[in-house]
Amino acid sequence: MEYIQLAAVAACVFFAFKRKKLTYWIFASLAAGIFIGLNFPALGLELKIFSDIFLRLIKTIVAPLLFGTLVVGIAGHSNLKQVGRIGIKSLIYFEVVTTLALVIGLVAINLSGAGIGIDVKPGDVAELPQVKQSAKDIILHTFPENIAKAIANGEVLQVVVFSILFAMGAALVAEEKRKTMIAFCESLSEVMFKFTHLIMYAAPLAVGGAIAYTIAKNGTEVFDNLLKLLLTLYGALVAFIVLVLLPIAWLAKIPVRKFINAVTEPVSIAFATASSESALPKAILAMEKIGVPRKIVAFVIPTGYSFNLDGTTLYLSLASVFVAQAAKVPMDWSAQLLMVFTLMLTSKGVAGVPRASLVILAGTVASFNLPSEPILIIMGIDALMDMGRTAVNVVGNCLASAVVAKWEGEWNEEVLPE
Repeated sequence: MEYIQLAAVAACVFFAFKRKKLTYWIFASLAAGIFIGLNFPALGLELKIFSDIFLRLIKTIVAPLLFGTLVVGIAGHSNLKQVGRIGIKSLIYFEVVTTLALVIGLVAINLSGAGIGIDVKPGDVAELPQVKQSAKDIILHTFPENIAKAIANGEVLQVVVFSILFAMGAALVAEEKRKTMIAFCESLSEVMFKFTHLIMYAAPLAVGGAIAYTIAKNGTEVFDNLLKLLLTLYGALVAFIVLVLLPIAWLAKIPVRKFINAVTEPVSIAFATASSESALPKAILAMEKIGVPRKIVAFVIPTGYSFNLDGTTLYLSLASVFVAQAAKVPMDWSAQLLMVFTLMLTSKGVAGVPRASLVILAGTVASFNLPSEPILIIMGIDALMDMGRTAVNVVGNCLASAVVAKWEGEWNEEVLPE
């Protein structure tokens, strides 16, 4: 049996070496971690150091990345004097729909309980405070008294609030002074993108170490949880399309059949590549073809790539509660709704970051005193989940452009294909 397992690991490594992509190396490392955890449990327990190093590095990214991307996203692209009515309507639509996505993800993971049964090392879990907080205390805690303190303590929501207020201030200053700050934030964002890219080279080691440790400690039961998590995500994505996107299309009087035909190609590209950017040109052309004016589609879809990631936001709420379930940390509905509110803000503006959901997820669970180790278990199937959530991101942004066109009364019926 060991020889069969070893042969399977060797095949995965060979395939990853031939394809030379990070996703395949993660799968190869996952296979190696399973082999070590099953056959060399003592070694598997020691390999946890790789996942610990990786998680420490990920946590250093969160604050500067959120600050840079949110300031550029708000001050650089959401100036109401420039964007006007279309911008306001788009942002309102984005916020409503992504909030519904978060809620659906929350309900789905509570129903499935996919994280229940995973055993996390007792010393890794910091229990949630038992002191009852009033609504006044929660609201007060949202606002930072010292931004350096907020960053040091991992208070992601406070960093977001500071970044939003800073961006609003930047948007109000003179153009020549605003340009300097936006240029700095763009440079900061680009540096953090590259920083993230470098750290991701360590992801295979981290995933392999985490899986080896988990199996050595808990056995193979973790795979049942991962399969349940994958099915929960895809079930929630389907529910979101049926319960949210389809009713919106009907209410906006968008021809659903023609819309589906138009988005099939860009959505297929997004699903196959797990990249929203790869589908952007096709998505813009497809929406123009069915009647969305270029001035609307050229604004709404690119802006939606930062502010309307329906599939990703749904995944984030689902994965955050999965982490809490795996850590055996009870979270009542008020705590989960507060987490949704945090994700509603932190999930904005980082679409261009490789593995952006991992960075936001790590920051969010840290804010709620949850352990980071279950995130590395999720990474073992993250590529499969990324395909589904990316496809839904593209569908959501295409629909947003059509809804705004209808809302503005600028839908061009004449170009609708027969």
